Amino acid sequence: QVQLVESGGGLVQAGGSLRLSCAASGRTFSRNAMGWFRQAAGKEREFIAAISWSGGSTYYVDSVKGRFTISRDNAKNTVYLQMNSLKPEDTAVYYCAAASSSTVVTRGTWYDYWGQGTQVTVSS
Repeated sequence: QVQLVESGGGLVQAGGSLRLSCAASGRTFSRNAMGWFRQAAGKEREFIAAISWSGGSTYYVDSVKGRFTISRDNAKNTVYLQMNSLKPEDTAVYYCAAASSSTVVTRGTWYDYWGQGTQVTVSS
């Protein structure tokens, strides 16, 4: 059974940092692009970051550019999201996903596998 399991979420004060992890099991995703999405209460899910299969290419939505960093360790079948300078508007459930593409894609429809999500709450 293929699973993506996120961890590392929690409650943090504005300006703080969190590092999310997404561990994959059941198959390797070393040839797949990976992405992070988030969904705030009452809002639609939004794409925030993606990384190519090799890690050589990344893409960020403007709202997190310069604050968040996506990375991956293919040997561990794990992708990370380092989040710095967190703001209250970053509060959401964060999801990792594995794409059917090896290159960076931003549309959710390109992602075949999804984790269950981890809550990130940023207090002001």
